[in-house]
Amino acid sequence: MPQNWSPILNPETLLQLKESSEIILVDARAGVNAEENYKNEHLKDARFVDLNRDLATADCNPANGGRHPLPSLEKFSEVLSKLGITPKSHVVIYDDKNGSNAAARFWWMLRAAGHEKVQVLNGGIQTAIKFGFPVDSKTKSFDTAEKYPFPEWQLPLADIETVDKARNNPENIVIDVRDKNRFDGLTEPLDLIAGHIPGAVNVPFSENLDENGFYHSPEKLAEKYTKILGNTKPENVIIHCGSGVTACHTLLAMDYAGIPIPKLYIGSWSEWSRNNMPMTTKQ
Repeated sequence: MPQNWSPILNPETLLQLKESSEIILVDARAGVNAEENYKNEHLKDARFVDLNRDLATADCNPANGGRHPLPSLEKFSEVLSKLGITPKSHVVIYDDKNGSNAAARFWWMLRAAGHEKVQVLNGGIQTAIKFGFPVDSKTKSFDTAEKYPFPEWQLPLADIETVDKARNNPENIVIDVRDKNRFDGLTEPLDLIAGHIPGAVNVPFSENLDENGFYHSPEKLAEKYTKILGNTKPENVIIHCGSGVTACHTLLAMDYAGIPIPKLYIGSWSEWSRNNMPMTTKQ
C-alpha cells in the first residue's frame, strides 16, 4: 500500500481486498446494544471494539476529561494487542453511522499511536452489505499480537486551559462539530447544560457527508475547510464535540481533504460545561 493513502476506503475497494491476509476488519458500532448487534450480524471476519471499554476510560468523572476520555497508553496498547493489530496491519474500521459513531475515533487513536495503515469504510456496514460484502453471525478466532509499541499520543491534543486561552484569540479558531440545535442551546440529549463554548464556531460534522451519506470529495472538503480556517495556522485550530468522539469525524474529513490534522479537545462540551467555565446558552 502507498505510504500516504486515503483515510477513507470505498466499499467496492474493500470487496477487492477482503481476501488479503493483511486486512484486519474492525466493527466499531456504538450504543447500548452494539456488541449484541455485532454478534447478530457483522461483516465477515470483523473483530469488535467497544467505545466505552476499549476506546475510552470507563466509569470516569465527566468533569475531569469528559464522558469519553482517552484510555492510558498502556491500556490502548493492550486493546490493539488483543485485536491482533501490529504496526504492519492494514486496519479497516466501520460503524453504522459513517464514522460519527466510533469508527473515526478509533481511526484517530490509531493515527495518534503512529499507525499509518488505517482507513474508515465509506458508507458504513449498510453500504458494504449493499455492495455484496459477506456477513456472518459467528466470531472468528484470531491470534493476538505482541504489545503494540508507542510511547505517546502523536497527534495534537488540547486541554481545557488551552481551549479557554484560544477561544478569544483571533489567531486561533475553536470549532464545535455538534448539530446546530445543541450548539444554540435549544436541546441537549447527553450533557447537563445546553449551549456552547463562547467564541467557538459551529460546523456540524454532518456537513462532511453528501445526500447519500458518503464523505464529500477531498476537493470539496478542502474548499470548505480552507474557507473556514482562512489564514489560521494548523497548530492554532481546535476541534471538539460533546465528548471527543464525533469531533474525530471532522478530523478525518480534514485529513481526507489534505489539511493537517488539528488539535482534538477530548473533554469537549461534556467537560467544559461541568467546570463552571464561561458558557453561551439559550436566552
